[in-house]
Amino acid sequence: MTTPSPEPNPGPVIRLEQWNGPWDDGDPDANFKHDVALYTKLDPLATITNLGNTVDIPVGALCRYVLAKWASAGAESIMALGATAIERLNETIEEAESADTDQARLAAYQSLKAQLQGLTVPLKG
Repeated sequence: MTTPSPEPNPGPVIRLEQWNGPWDDGDPDANFKHDVALYTKLDPLATITNLGNTVDIPVGALCRYVLAKWASAGAESIMALGATAIERLNETIEEAESADTDQARLAAYQSLKAQLQGLTVPLKG
């Protein structure tokens, strides 16, 4: 059996709250804000509490884990994909947007499709 570590600094106290907006139709973050409004209607503590009871981990530690895992997911994706691949994918989009034509956007889609399919080859075993 492992010895529990000393009580760490508990950190900030966060109040879980619902949020319903508002946001403008033209808001570039409208999709994200819609998701926040949708998901904050739910109560995640029932699931977190049940998990904590099952695995004997405090609810606050699980909440901190979930937040840290979600917050670091973007960095993990960058490390997994690699900066060069991300830059190459982004350049494809930027070139199409600067051309500002449907033809350029369709060509960018085809290019992105090919690049992403190439990246999945090792996953197919």
